[in-house]
Amino acid sequence: MDKTDLRSLTLKELTAELEKMGEKQFRAKQIYGWLHQKQVTDFSEMTNLSKALREKLKEKYTIKNLKIVEKLISKEDNTIKYLFDIGDNVVIESVLMRYSYGNAVCISSQAGCRMGCTFCASTADGLERNLLAGEMAAQIYEIQKDIGERVSNVVIMGSGEPLDNYDNVMDFLEIIHSGEGNNLSHRHITLSTCGLVDKIYDLARENLQITLAISLHAPNNLIRQNTMPVARRYDFDSLIKAAKDYADSTKRRVTFEYALIKGVNDSEECARELASKLRGIMCHVNLIPVNDVKENNYIRSSEENIKHFAGILKSLGIETTIRRKLGSDINAACGQLRKSYKDKVEGVEGLNLTL
Repeated sequence: MDKTDLRSLTLKELTAELEKMGEKQFRAKQIYGWLHQKQVTDFSEMTNLSKALREKLKEKYTIKNLKIVEKLISKEDNTIKYLFDIGDNVVIESVLMRYSYGNAVCISSQAGCRMGCTFCASTADGLERNLLAGEMAAQIYEIQKDIGERVSNVVIMGSGEPLDNYDNVMDFLEIIHSGEGNNLSHRHITLSTCGLVDKIYDLARENLQITLAISLHAPNNLIRQNTMPVARRYDFDSLIKAAKDYADSTKRRVTFEYALIKGVNDSEECARELASKLRGIMCHVNLIPVNDVKENNYIRSSEENIKHFAGILKSLGIETTIRRKLGSDINAACGQLRKSYKDKVEGVEGLNLTL
């Protein structure tokens, strides 16, 4: 029988587990502190617990640790791309981005993805498995340990669709925010979704102060269906309504991510249609110069066209930014490093490892 990952338990869950073992409640806070404040990776490091209790914990639970398989450092902007082995030959990736306001980490919520967006490398080989809450937290902890600095902002925008792993992601948000744990403000966390409408309503009811980012990438359902299969299940108008309801109920501005693909969604008509659809929503648009995708003949828009598209949105009252491209020399976009690593390993003398 697989052991429960201790790092993935919320404080409430951990307290209940300790009580079942006949231990006092305060032991749960001690263990929680070791896991999420001191960020230890082994039961032997919990030195204020008795040896007997540590042995009991080791017998029933595990601490799922990550191992750095590959680490790429950008010479352009010091962005760092990490490839982590999470066990059973499954790899995920995370990105550290350095800004004037602090360190931001983009973490994965799944190994792979089943959403099928045609411009994203994360989904190329489908979904391998969901990540546990502790495995999401461990990405942050391992990066903090590696750089010797604290991470101040977290973006759940790496491999995977966070709302497709809803329960584990909610546990992660509770764990990382807990005052007895890592104590990271929800206002410093962004969750990015391709648009699972029913889950957006569920998230709104959680009443968290996180930022919701929606991968929109089109001004209408026709174009969106051609690049994002999720649009065949949740149409454009229902997604926009869910976003408006989220902003209205949480009083938090929604970010719409829009990857500009030459000849697909970057025309002046697209910009004007997009502005008309977003009018009246507390939001802003983050334009993303898309990475070229050879398999689909996707080419990024020219710099001139990107600026023109942004100018139209701004002139029509839509707050707009152009994402600064970080780590371009190390393939820092979602799924790129993981896919290249998989392709390399699977091609070695006919080996077919699941990575």
